[in-house]
Formats: sequence, structure tokens, C-alpha cells
Amino acid sequence: MLKPQDVLVLLRIVGEPAHWSFQELSRELGMSASEVHQALKRAEESGLYEAKSRKVKKRALLEFAIHGLRYAFPAKRLARCRGIPTAHSAAPLREQLVSDQDDCLVWPEPTGEQFGDAIEPLYRSAPMAAFRNPKLHRRLALVDALRVGRAREREMAAKALNEEFGP
Repeated sequence: MLKPQDVLVLLRIVGEPAHWSFQELSRELGMSASEVHQALKRAEESGLYEAKSRKVKKRALLEFAIHGLRYAFPAKRLARCRGIPTAHSAAPLREQLVSDQDDCLVWPEPTGEQFGDAIEPLYRSAPMAAFRNPKLHRRLALVDALRVGRAREREMAAKALNEEFGP
């Protein structure tokens, strides 16, 4: 059965050359190398990853993200706080949507640049991993838009995530 950290690992490596190592991913994602290994093993069992080629099955991951993620890993709303922008408050949706300043969604982080309604990140280390990797931040923000967004935001996030994953 998939766990949230499995999705984090897949979002990091989808569309990337298979030159990564478990140690490299573990440092970047804030988890142990064995956790990364187990995540990819569960992803393979779920049909989202091919271990032999070290490739994410993009279409399957996209389908799961669009249709299943918000049910499998619903986002828990938390109190307003300072944090790192996510969902429609972060790139790329931030540039496409006009939203009220008070309608900001963030991952809780005391050193964050924005104040808004907090949501629990997909995985506890996701905000720090996103801070280290802007591409991963975009992908995680799009996934959060799929998890908590309204119909229009989800539609835009699905299209943007498809573009993120590449051909």
C-alpha cells in the first residue's frame, strides 16, 4: 500500500534521468536511503514505477495524482500561520489565478515568507525538500492544488502537472 513519502519520491524523480542514487535522494528528501528504497518498492508494486529501467510510469502517476491522491492522502487544514506557499498560492498556479491575499495556503514553517491558512504537507519533510528544489516545490504545490483545490484549480493543476512530467 502506498504511503505519502512514496509520492514525494516519485514526484522528485519523474521525468529525470536515472542517474540518482538512494543516498542522494535521501539527503535531498529528508528521509533515509532505506525509506527511499522501500518507497520505490511500494511504487513498483502499485504500478507507478519500473525498477528495471528506474523510470516512473508518468501516465499512471498522473492518473493517480488527479483521481486518487486527494482521497488516499487528504490534506488536513491547520490554523493560520507563517509558512511556505503551496497549492494556488505557489508557482505555477499563482501566476494564472487571481486570488485574494487572505486566500493564501501555506505549509507551516516559522521562517516562511507568507502568512495564510496552513495545510499539512503531503509528507513531513516535503517543505524542506521543496525549499532545496524549486522544480519539486512546483510539483508538490500542484499536487496540493489537486488535494484541496476547487474544480477550476484542480483542472489547471492537472494540466500543469502533465506538462511538468513531460512527454
